[in-house]
Amino acid sequence: MSATADHAEERTNPAGRLGFEPGQVVQEIGYDDDVDHDLREGIESLIGQDIVDEDYDDVADVVLLWFRDEDGDLTDALVDAIGCLDEGGVIWLLTPKTGRDGYVEPSDIQDAAQTAGLSQTKSISVAKDWSGTKMASPKR
Repeated sequence: MSATADHAEERTNPAGRLGFEPGQVVQEIGYDDDVDHDLREGIESLIGQDIVDEDYDDVADVVLLWFRDEDGDLTDALVDAIGCLDEGGVIWLLTPKTGRDGYVEPSDIQDAAQTAGLSQTKSISVAKDWSGTKMASPKR
């Protein structure tokens, strides 16, 4: 694929900017009615299969963690997500943008990531109402 085609894919499929690759197992945690369905469909299109749910009993390459302020303890959610990851896997923490219901302060995200032993590698706008923070899992 050409660089131009890559950029066109990123514009038409917002999931293209998140680095998903064909064949990856993506596990989703925190799904609710407010998630961005276009983003989910874009991810499934890129990986070539359905996203697996919270009940998946094997390891995943990527955990997609939808988290809102009222969802409980973010550190606990991140630690649980780490347990779902294969070696070298990443977590995409998706939180509502500023001004949206369930907004999570960036400082809370940073504190929770540090406590969970994760390192933040990237933060971007992933959808109209959602921001994404990519976190690398600890080396085992």
